[in-house]
Amino acid sequence: MFTRRTGALLLVSAVLFGGTFVAAKAGLAHLPPLFFVAVRFDIGAVVLAAFAATRLSRADLRPRTWGDVVGIVATGVIVIGLTNALLFVGQQYVTSGVAAVVFSLNPILTPVFAAALLSGDGLSTRGFVGMGLGLFGVALVADPDPAALLAGGVGVPLLFAAAVTSALGAVLIRRADATLSSTARTVWGVPLAAVLTHAMSLGAGESVSGLSVPPVAVAALLYVGVFSGAIAYLAYFALIDETDATRANLLFYFVPVVSAVGGWALLGETLSVRSLAGFGVIFVGFLLVSGLSAAPSRLLRQLVPARFVDDGPL
Repeated sequence: MFTRRTGALLLVSAVLFGGTFVAAKAGLAHLPPLFFVAVRFDIGAVVLAAFAATRLSRADLRPRTWGDVVGIVATGVIVIGLTNALLFVGQQYVTSGVAAVVFSLNPILTPVFAAALLSGDGLSTRGFVGMGLGLFGVALVADPDPAALLAGGVGVPLLFAAAVTSALGAVLIRRADATLSSTARTVWGVPLAAVLTHAMSLGAGESVSGLSVPPVAVAALLYVGVFSGAIAYLAYFALIDETDATRANLLFYFVPVVSAVGGWALLGETLSVRSLAGFGVIFVGFLLVSGLSAAPSRLLRQLVPARFVDDGPL
């Protein structure tokens, strides 16, 4: 079930991840994809190291069990490193709309892995209907060209693989039953992802000599490193621990919504009636999967502390 805290974590994750597709497009115009991802995590690792130095003790960061090790590997190698490598490479070949729709298969795939690897994280019929509505809503918002979706070359398979690794990794984190906090696992995981993606960049033969990095690319790197990197992942992995992998990954339905609203607010892009309808469909799907009531008064009671509503007209 969602609470006020999990709702806040979902909102922060969705808002910060929502800018990733735009920032990635800006950065990929000037930097090789795997190198871009690797530097992103270099920046995130520095930010998290500074955070850990002031907020966590050595005992907080010390892995104690095999579950802790599995949780760190699932976090850094699968969810952060491999997923982003596939996502950023795949984005070179398709539009942002196609990328948003394909990667939004993530919430559909998560309960499949959860059913196979976990007990008690399954979905009801209502939940599966909500998943389908969420994906339909994403398609309305992203409005991809069907021809581009079918003719994306290697882009669509790479993005689908990113959705698979993201969903699988989230479930493995839950299965690991680690004693380390989500914050500690993130502090370990981001530098692990940086090492992995630097190795992949070298293995792919990406050339970085003589690169010109204009201010727009620097801004993109800072955004994906600090905001949709360190901060967003702290919120996202805390959300997985607070609820479950299936419901945590619902946030990826809201990422295209945030991107569309951000484009309207910051770039003067238009919001079509189709997009507005998609927002509503996504929200209905979210309510069905989350188990929250659609009635405004009941929804408020579920998400807002009782002391703020008990004396009111609700």
